[in-house]
Amino acid sequence: MARKRKRKSRRRQEGRKILALVPHHSLECGEDKPVTAARKYVASEGVAPPALLVVRRNEHTTDRYFWAEKGLFGAHYVEENHFLFPSLQVFAPEENNTVAAVGSGT
Repeated sequence: MARKRKRKSRRRQEGRKILALVPHHSLECGEDKPVTAARKYVASEGVAPPALLVVRRNEHTTDRYFWAEKGLFGAHYVEENHFLFPSLQVFAPEENNTVAAVGSGT
């Protein structure tokens, strides 16, 4: 029996490409929960938005958070809804929405 391939969202793929261009910060969570460790890191280091925080829980698990002007968000949410974050517009690729004019022959 052939497995059905999972459909990849174009919007999420575009968001992933944009987040790849944002500065990354890696840290260990230690005794804190991952989101608490990320908030403490932002406060202590003075990280300027936009930034992606990669928090290691243990040797196998990492959590990703996006630091924006509005606060701390899960990276998965930001990948799907990158257009809601004005700070990511700088990193968004320019789209050519120009339509070639078709001349009429008469």
